[in-house]
Amino acid sequence: MNEKRVFNFAAGPSAIPEEVLAEAGAEIMNYRGSGMSVMEMSHRSKAFLSIFEETKDTLRRLMKVPEDFEILFLQGGATLQFAMAPMNLITRTGKADYAITGSFAGKAADEAKKYGDIAIAASSKEKNHTYIPAQSELKIREDASYFYYCANNTIYGTEWQYTPQTPAGVPLVADMSSDILTRYVDWSKYALVFAGAQKNMAPAGVTVVFINKNYIGHALPYTPVMLDYAAMVKGDSMHNTPPCWSIYMMGLIMKWVEKMGGIEAMEARKRQRSKLLYDVIDRSSLYKGCAEKDSRSFMNVTFVTGDPEIDKRFIAGAKEAGIENVNGHRSVGGMRASIYNAMSIEGTQALADYMVEFEKRG
Repeated sequence: MNEKRVFNFAAGPSAIPEEVLAEAGAEIMNYRGSGMSVMEMSHRSKAFLSIFEETKDTLRRLMKVPEDFEILFLQGGATLQFAMAPMNLITRTGKADYAITGSFAGKAADEAKKYGDIAIAASSKEKNHTYIPAQSELKIREDASYFYYCANNTIYGTEWQYTPQTPAGVPLVADMSSDILTRYVDWSKYALVFAGAQKNMAPAGVTVVFINKNYIGHALPYTPVMLDYAAMVKGDSMHNTPPCWSIYMMGLIMKWVEKMGGIEAMEARKRQRSKLLYDVIDRSSLYKGCAEKDSRSFMNVTFVTGDPEIDKRFIAGAKEAGIENVNGHRSVGGMRASIYNAMSIEGTQALADYMVEFEKRG
């Protein structure tokens, strides 16, 4: 058995801070004198309700979430939100506009078409999703119920570096699964933000939803109860048994983020990490970045050599060096380094050094 931990660049489920893993490990058999694991205790118990409330309070504090937003801990991942969002928010006009900047945004739009009139406000598909459309390219209808976008595109390595502007009365809906907790959100512009937690927030199993209270209670009449935000708010995320372990782990990770310096520190770290890798790519005659420079993601650095066989050797050599999961998504190939909050500067530097060494070896 390999006792040494690797540098894990997986896109999700992704790395968790070692400090958090150690704390969870120490408590796994007996949570703070309760005589049981969090995985065993009732979600209605005093011990778990304390975990639940503390996690929610810490998240609200970290993200500066205003009181007119509810915070929900749901299940089903971002994918379930592709249906839940339109079923709850499209009823104002029956219309919604979507920006298609990657695979998941496309899937979200396809799902939304089942519930209303969906228009594509912008798309980067014609250039293989290598860029984020500029504000001037967004064609958003004045009577749209909302404008939807995916803030960071993990497969293609692009990220919105600005908050989209919409016509008066058209709120934003955003999938922030892979860049949540790395920058502040201007909540005044949003009806809904959601994030699958398995990249930056917690192990897989919990999805965080931030919803403005003004947009609750307007679901389509045939909406299943488990997809109705009003029902989820009424039950405080416990209409059914919540993902207790993932919520507990999220609480530990939130405390770690706070200890590290909060969102400001996470934003500084993401810039430092990504610069290490993009500098290597920009100086290289071997590596080619997949995303246009002004659309590059701070979270997912995508690149290729131009030769699939060299890409395979790069990935195999990285594994031997203790650098795991740098292969690109199966749909696009090449390489991808996912550098979420838990990835250390040390780990990112190790990958940057390996990239330089690999190119020198030829």
